[in-house]
Amino acid sequence: MSEWYDALHQEGLLSDESLEKIDQDKKTPLFSLHWELKTPLYAGVLMLTTGLGILVYENIDTIGHQFVLAFIALISLGSFFYCYKFRLPFSKEKVKAPNHVFDYVLLLGCISFLTFTGYLQYQYHPFGTNYSLATFIPMLVLFFTAYYFDHLGILSMAIANLALWMGVSVTPRELLTKYDFDSETIIYTYLLLGVLLLVLAYATQKLHFKKHFKFSYQHYGVHITFIILLAGYFHFYDSFAAALWMLGVFGLAGLVYFDGYRNKSFYFLLLVTLYSYFAVSSLVVRGLMQSNEGEGIYIMLLYFIASGAGVAVWLINLNKKIKSA
Repeated sequence: MSEWYDALHQEGLLSDESLEKIDQDKKTPLFSLHWELKTPLYAGVLMLTTGLGILVYENIDTIGHQFVLAFIALISLGSFFYCYKFRLPFSKEKVKAPNHVFDYVLLLGCISFLTFTGYLQYQYHPFGTNYSLATFIPMLVLFFTAYYFDHLGILSMAIANLALWMGVSVTPRELLTKYDFDSETIIYTYLLLGVLLLVLAYATQKLHFKKHFKFSYQHYGVHITFIILLAGYFHFYDSFAAALWMLGVFGLAGLVYFDGYRNKSFYFLLLVTLYSYFAVSSLVVRGLMQSNEGEGIYIMLLYFIASGAGVAVWLINLNKKIKSA
């Protein structure tokens, strides 16, 4: 670019003063305040909701539960009304926020709504002991809000609420109180959750409906599915079923690898590498432990040294490969 300016200056089309100003501007480029402004806004929403919670907790005896619930509901309704009034038309594609504070007001509205429903259930038990219903309704509201207003942060909250709802709906109260999660029901439930999120990630791209939501679904789906497949392997460690769970790990690794390579996503290729390395290492350690040889510990140490270096080289070459593709 500077060569063009020099050529224009030599041809007399650019004066000395203009060339000097251009050089000066290049030495002092504009500084983006995007994240500097977004961070205080996010922090402000979190500080506001935290401060309200502390205020309510310290003055609950004098304020009254009904007043607190009404105040929280007013904040939530006001935030949603603001977002509804200034929203842009709905589209299957990505929709940008109409102004700089829109996303933060929507976030405040959703956090206030969750606070309201949680407080209402804790104090007055409108859902009784039906905890799955108490989490199902907020989950529906969050998913609707995320799609209607096109907000990735709210979508992450909805996915977390989906996981909470599925966990609550299958977990007996005694299991929660005893902190015993060595349950096949939990394993199969979260395997279903992980597969569901991966299917939703594929569907968003295949149906061309909010394709930018794919990363959020795939991010949570990959982590949950890999972790629960490995958990299933260790749960059925001494049975033939362990081999099936490990085959599931490598099958998922292949699917995520080809999708990540096709979309040039080093992040998902990194996840595949790390989870696959953990799975292979588990098999190697198991084989060495069952060999009953005294040199097994030394072979294990050599394996981790060599394999760790190999994984590092593999990731470096993989990153170069997808960049040049």
